[in-house]
Amino acid sequence: MDLETLKRLLDETIRAGQVENVKAFDATLSKYFTPGEGSKKIGGEKKEEDKNIFKNLGDMAVAVYKGSDVRLKVPSGANEAEDSAGGFLVQSDIAETLIQSTYETGLLVPRCQSMLISAKSNSMVINGVDEVSRVNGSRYGGIQAYWENEADQITGTKPRFRQMRLWLKKLTGLAYVTDELLADAVALDGWLKNAFANEFGFKLDDAILNGLGVGQPLGILNAPCLVSVSKETDQDAATFVSENAVKMYTSMPAKSRANAVWICNGEVEDTLPFLKMEGTSGGVWPMYMPPAGLRDNPFGNLLGRPVIPVEQCQALGTKGDILFCDFNEYMLINKSNKGAAESAVSIHIRFDYNETAFRFVLRMDGQPVRNSAIAPYKGNKSLSPFVALNTRA
Repeated sequence: MDLETLKRLLDETIRAGQVENVKAFDATLSKYFTPGEGSKKIGGEKKEEDKNIFKNLGDMAVAVYKGSDVRLKVPSGANEAEDSAGGFLVQSDIAETLIQSTYETGLLVPRCQSMLISAKSNSMVINGVDEVSRVNGSRYGGIQAYWENEADQITGTKPRFRQMRLWLKKLTGLAYVTDELLADAVALDGWLKNAFANEFGFKLDDAILNGLGVGQPLGILNAPCLVSVSKETDQDAATFVSENAVKMYTSMPAKSRANAVWICNGEVEDTLPFLKMEGTSGGVWPMYMPPAGLRDNPFGNLLGRPVIPVEQCQALGTKGDILFCDFNEYMLINKSNKGAAESAVSIHIRFDYNETAFRFVLRMDGQPVRNSAIAPYKGNKSLSPFVALNTRA
């Protein structure tokens, strides 16, 4: 090989190396710059959109409507949503978002205590203090302190405890969506979220107030700890008067009043602006203050505590039309995030109506923490974190 040939081969080798270096540099730049865009922050690779998951429920619904989509997950094993019936599992994070919206939509649910239980459990046992009275020897289930003389033997006490068991109940929802609505993913996503979240939130609020405890949570009106205030002598039917409000307020333990709210039917709310206290020397003071503004205070106040109109309360004059409640004393349990809801979609149930079915199942339970009213330290008036007014007929 002559000298000129050797020089030519060396030159080609160097140029080839330069090309590879340029390619490597271009590959590095592409992580932070794309054609037609300005610079992106250097320090992390560009995140590609995950094409294996749905953006939202509307996106999934449109995929079901159109037919084949690699993102659709078919249930395996025993399941109501069989593949032959056109059933698909709703993506878990979408289901969890809907359930979270449910808990935020209700008026009463967000005020209650809420506990998650593990995915493998269907119940929870809560150990609580068995306190039915505030007299000596009964507070906190039997804890008692004594004033002792010097060198006296300290007197011992033995507290009592009780167990509260909650079993998961099943709240279900099934909606049919037309093919016309399925054609618009954005509109469908908003509609489905609102429809399911509002309906589930409504039913949970109703159960917290009126639930029977069998197949559904135990509601406040059916709980053994509820204190019911009697109507006034000769009180007219279907009325709510100042004396009712005062007696209900003073039937709640003082430590619960700071957390308590009034909940009432809209018909009761109509009577509140006319409640007043009359002084012995002729002065008159309003008991109810209307809302100051939606931003600062969306609710009025009765004896200093918020008044929340609730559809699930009974009609005016019926027990349950107005209640004074400390919802910190109501316990809810629900499944942990991965087991928050069972959910599925089917295109065949209403195939001849051009509709797709969406099904959700929420498993939860709830009941008041206390199992009885409380006898006061002094006096005879029963106290409770949940107070109602008896029927005025």
